Amino acid sequence: MRPTISIVVAIFNRKDELFELLNSLTFQTDKAFEVIIVDDGSLIDLKPTIQNFDGILEIKYFRKDNSGPGLTRNYGAKRAQNDWLLFVDSDVIVEKDYIENIKKDIETIPCDAFGGADKAHKGFNLMQKAISYSMTSVFTTGGIRGSKKAVSRFQPRSFNMGVNKAVFEKVGGFSEMRIGEDPDLSMTLWEKGFTTAFFDDIAVYHKRRVDLGKFSKQVYQFGCARPILNQRHPNYVKISFAFPTLFMLGYILGFIEYFILGRGIILAFYGLYTFLVLFHAMIVTRNISIAGMAVISTYIQMFSYGYGFLKSWVLLNIFRMKPEDAFPKHFHKK
Repeated sequence: MRPTISIVVAIFNRKDELFELLNSLTFQTDKAFEVIIVDDGSLIDLKPTIQNFDGILEIKYFRKDNSGPGLTRNYGAKRAQNDWLLFVDSDVIVEKDYIENIKKDIETIPCDAFGGADKAHKGFNLMQKAISYSMTSVFTTGGIRGSKKAVSRFQPRSFNMGVNKAVFEKVGGFSEMRIGEDPDLSMTLWEKGFTTAFFDDIAVYHKRRVDLGKFSKQVYQFGCARPILNQRHPNYVKISFAFPTLFMLGYILGFIEYFILGRGIILAFYGLYTFLVLFHAMIVTRNISIAGMAVISTYIQMFSYGYGFLKSWVLLNIFRMKPEDAFPKHFHKK
């Protein structure tokens, strides 16, 4: 029998993005799947949006009190009927062969969980494309979100993540973490002896944040989450996780060197880095405006993530605070 798939979408408020996601699912070449939408206490009514797809998609809709994306996905997973759970964020769009390729890959690539890349759609605005570049570039994340060649052991993320339902239940699903719950699940799977895989033909178009302020806050939260994840999963700590913090501190040190010693050796390296990002972004996006914005979003990403990582590391390792006390908003209060 072919793999059976239940798509689980945890959502809070984003009805316009939900419409675009569901609309993209109506064009699937393989229509044998169910969609489970779990409203995580939205402040607006999502039913009218979902009703547009009555009779077109097999949709189950549930509404619950707000508990964060991880526990909301667990809620949907319990109500799924099929063998494979496919988690996607509400702000993604998929290609028409998305489900078809997933089923094909499950049959040919042995794994217990899988994930795919994210990229910018041609219809995204310039800022969305710039942010997408900075989140997937080899000069920022090392390309781990966008290339099979960039990773030795792929860590699926919940914007585009599939897990065998029986395996998902064995590990207890997502944890109580509100931020970083998806890498937490991936590493838990590894610790329990399960395998993950990268499917290179199931990329999604991920909108992310559409302005730099919201983007900065988002990646700051990611930075705060990483030392917590390092504490929970010490076997998978990498020195590269601290690179944004070292980048930020080096930049500050460069200005100190310039104004106190009158030398610009350190800042020269940052000038070279800026040029490389600009040049690479121009090649990738073929648009000088996007490339210029990508330089800005790259620096915002590095500084915001780096500051979040440093703050979290100090609170957890110097002041010996519990993660739940240091960052209470990162965990669901039972």
